[in-house]
Amino acid sequence: MGNICRSPTADAVFRQKAKEQGVDIEVDSAGTIAFHQGEPPDKRSQQVGAARGYDFSNIRARKVVGEDFERFDLIVAMDHDNMDDLLKQCPQDLQHKVRLFLEFAEDRAEISVPDPYYGGSHGFEHVLNLVEDASDGLLNKIRGDE
Repeated sequence: MGNICRSPTADAVFRQKAKEQGVDIEVDSAGTIAFHQGEPPDKRSQQVGAARGYDFSNIRARKVVGEDFERFDLIVAMDHDNMDDLLKQCPQDLQHKVRLFLEFAEDRAEISVPDPYYGGSHGFEHVLNLVEDASDGLLNKIRGDE
């Protein structure tokens, strides 16, 4: 929602995995609300991600804007509430671009990435695990490996 926990984690992870695999792709994260506009990711997201080698240094919170639906080929939502908010903003003819991120995960035990904001560090670790899995699956799809 606010673009400081889950989305920046996905941004950092997907960007690095794509680079490591030689996939040239534009990655950006945004929230459905502007409450944290311009702020860096949550320190707990950064700490957990940095421990696995991910870089959050250039990520700042922003709100989704109408041009995003035209600009990007795919817009992934972390949960159904955010997906519903995105679909309300998205032009009807572009709604096929909006998908749940965990649709791409190989371990599909969950369908939504839970918001770790009010929990402890375990929640941030869990989010990172889910994001790594979905990132791998999405990269496989992009490369045509699935």
